[in-house]
Amino acid sequence: MAEAFGWGAVASSSLIIGGLLALRVDIRGRALGLIMAFGAGVLISAVSFELVEEAADTSAGNGGVALGLFAGCLAFFVGDQLIDRLGGGERKSSLGRQQGGSPLGIVLGIVLDGIPESIVIGLTILTGGGVAAAMLVAVFLSNLPEAIAATSGLSISGWQGRRIVGLWVLIAVVSSLAAGLGYGAFGDASPRTIAFVLSFAGGAILTMLAETMMPEAFEHGHKLVGVFTTLGFALAFFVSSLE
Repeated sequence: MAEAFGWGAVASSSLIIGGLLALRVDIRGRALGLIMAFGAGVLISAVSFELVEEAADTSAGNGGVALGLFAGCLAFFVGDQLIDRLGGGERKSSLGRQQGGSPLGIVLGIVLDGIPESIVIGLTILTGGGVAAAMLVAVFLSNLPEAIAATSGLSISGWQGRRIVGLWVLIAVVSSLAAGLGYGAFGDASPRTIAFVLSFAGGAILTMLAETMMPEAFEHGHKLVGVFTTLGFALAFFVSSLE
């Protein structure tokens, strides 16, 4: 469990790095959109080859993969609707739209976005005997643009720098704990359960990308987001093929 917590901390550390970077360098407009598109491509590749493919191999065709995908999709969809009502719907906006929301909603929304991928880091250690490099790289790289966009928006909406950094430290700790939970909670689980959880996380991550990250990327990056999404996908696939 300690190993999973440590790798979870490594992956989530990019949230703090992205937040600090955004506070010191003005990264907005097309550059931010393209960075987010790249991160989305990385995560899509990781979902395909590190989660769904692994789940399919583990489940041995018993139908758990499809069930997990749709369960994860539904869980994130419902959770995101609740977060919207709490005032966290614009948590990843880089334009300061968080000003109309609530701090609690924003924090809960960011936690909701990061929990599935963090749990998966622990699961990959459990199923593969060591952390999956492609998944680790995917989470690390995708966290950077998310933190940059949210930090830019929070700063515009009036949040102080110290408060923003504190938020990312809190989320990083929660994400690390989730990675440890992903390892510790499923140590004795059956292959079918592992397959369900992997595909559940995959469905939740895909829904998160479609609802929050990719719309923000296209709003800023426009047509070039397709190119950068493909580049991110290709990089993550290359890393995965080296394992």
